[in-house]
Amino acid sequence: MPADRIPVDPGRWPDVARPPRASAPRTAVARRLVERALSRMPLRIRTAPSPVPGPPAPVSAGSPALPTLTLHDPDAFHRRIGADGLIGFGESYMAGEWDSDDLVGLLTVLARHVDDLAPAPLRALRGAWVRRRPGADRNTPDGSRANIRRHYDLSNELFSLFLDPGLSYSSAVFDALPEGPALLPDEDFTAAQHRKIDRLLDLAEAGPGTTLLEIGTGWGELAIRAAARGARVRTVTLSEEQLALARRRVERAGLADRVTVELRDYRDVRGRYDAVVSVEMIEAVGAEFWPDYFAALRRLLAPGGRVALQAITMPHARMLATARTHTWISKYVFPGGLIPSPTALARESAAAGLRITHDQGYGDHYAETLHQWRARFLRAEAEVDALGFDPVFRRMWEFYLAYSEAGFRARYLDVRQLRLTADATGAGR
Repeated sequence: MPADRIPVDPGRWPDVARPPRASAPRTAVARRLVERALSRMPLRIRTAPSPVPGPPAPVSAGSPALPTLTLHDPDAFHRRIGADGLIGFGESYMAGEWDSDDLVGLLTVLARHVDDLAPAPLRALRGAWVRRRPGADRNTPDGSRANIRRHYDLSNELFSLFLDPGLSYSSAVFDALPEGPALLPDEDFTAAQHRKIDRLLDLAEAGPGTTLLEIGTGWGELAIRAAARGARVRTVTLSEEQLALARRRVERAGLADRVTVELRDYRDVRGRYDAVVSVEMIEAVGAEFWPDYFAALRRLLAPGGRVALQAITMPHARMLATARTHTWISKYVFPGGLIPSPTALARESAAAGLRITHDQGYGDHYAETLHQWRARFLRAEAEVDALGFDPVFRRMWEFYLAYSEAGFRARYLDVRQLRLTADATGAGR
């Protein structure tokens, strides 16, 4: 979609409304570096409205078609990248300055070649030119509430348009990964989300009489499913939108006597529980507060208790490079968030006196989950518009879902289910 067809509200999207100021030499250097890097990757570049793509990478007979990056405004595209790197790349998509016939395929290629996007000397000087994360995004108690509001309080109706009917906003576990791009029926998608929840509850040994704490309520599906097993559940969230809907769903399920939903920071929870479950919550904690998070898990466990976690992970070196960097995701989607590495999870849990006794990955399942979410989101364009979300938001959300799916397709990201128990040695902070 050409840039002049994307209406951009400068009050809402100031950094998307116009390309940043950048000197002509810097933009020229960015153009040369980008063109050189992309020319070595299995993708095609074309400039609209020219119908002829640029020189394609060599392709053998029978090879699948290469994803195409179509530039509608090359000058703005390179100016944004020259000024803001990968943040500018995402903002350029939001502005409609480029498109792709296979967005996930294109982003998967880039994810697989992320270390080739800049020459080695520039990578070595990364700390001198990348943007630092804003101090306001730190996950202090006040900062966490603000960060959660910016994402999870957007609109319950928005999330209901692309999640399964149970409103699970984390990776499903499929009995068998679907073949092809087909959209799954709601009942099959919900069954895959329930399979994920049930595996976590099995790791936590949740059953009749279990006292279970959930850190990060979502919209209540895990709490409802745990209570249906006979557990007594306390679940905490910082999202007021999720809190209200989760309470209504618990009441409708007839489980209000077994489930308590609270607006509370995990650091403020007291008590001891047979089981603690937390699904894709640690990514929102921030590295600075991982020690507090794991210390809380250990403190809240009753003797013999179990922790069941689901966590997205990335390689340790990449995590270290990302930890202090302001990225497109941290600017527009998950402020204050950071995906941990398996190394960080093992180190932080051990320091808190917890031992990992089960660890299984489901990265391919998350790629499929994200594919299902994105297909549903794109199908609901009219409904998203009716909720008041403008075209820039729709492109932002599409890019976020495609960018995330590509990370799992490229094996850059993984998702793991962990079981932790108290270390018998008594180690911990």
